[in-house]
Amino acid sequence: MKREVLSLPLAATLLLLAGCVAPVLAPGAADVKIVRSATDVTACTAVGNFRQPPGEFVDPRNAIVGLGGNTLFVTQQTIGIAAGPRTIVAGVAYHCPT
Repeated sequence: MKREVLSLPLAATLLLLAGCVAPVLAPGAADVKIVRSATDVTACTAVGNFRQPPGEFVDPRNAIVGLGGNTLFVTQQTIGIAAGPRTIVAGVAYHCPT
């Protein structure tokens, strides 16, 4: 009986830690540049738009690579609470010269 009691806290801890795992990046996604100034994309070609699906979190870098881009110009983001992280809500995918 004691063995079952000890496994419950262990299972709860593992479930909590599973939520902290970094999302898997598509090949090339780690190289996507994220910019917030329009001057950073003046020499680039727009290849598509990105919008975060409602109720989900999609790593925007994966979506940008899927659109054929290498740069994300952020057009909308959430405001972080107490200087916390901001989430990119929308942007434009660009392919910029390397």
